[in-house]
Amino acid sequence: MKEIDPLKLENQLCFLLYASSRELTKRYKTLLKELNVTYPQYLALLLLWEHKNLSVKEMGEHLYLDSGTLTPMLKRMEQQGLLERRRSMEDERSVVISLTEKGASLKKQAECIPAEVMKLSGKNTEEMQDFMKSLHLLLQSLSKTNIKGE
Repeated sequence: MKEIDPLKLENQLCFLLYASSRELTKRYKTLLKELNVTYPQYLALLLLWEHKNLSVKEMGEHLYLDSGTLTPMLKRMEQQGLLERRRSMEDERSVVISLTEKGASLKKQAECIPAEVMKLSGKNTEEMQDFMKSLHLLLQSLSKTNIKGE
């Protein structure tokens, strides 16, 4: 059996995930052009279509983003008329995000995107579900692991 070189680029999990993510994001960029949103904005919309209202902190937890990254994007989305940001009545330090009518209306236009991505992947539904399950497990495992120096 041939030994695998652990320091060869093509054998690096991080590289394969990184390169695949970049390629997939390029495909999304094309699909999202009609909605006039970026890929990160699309992810925020997905959360809001699902949850209706979320605090910035909750959005950050779901998206694995800190508020310093998330807040400027949400401000741009507010300027586009896609969402509203309001101080929480219960906790003035917390900002709650909710969709506007315009933001909610994009959901209908976006309904075809998952099927298009599935087609682009060349995988069938069962293969994609298995792959996504593996990625979920990897993400869970990595997010529970303490990183030295943090």
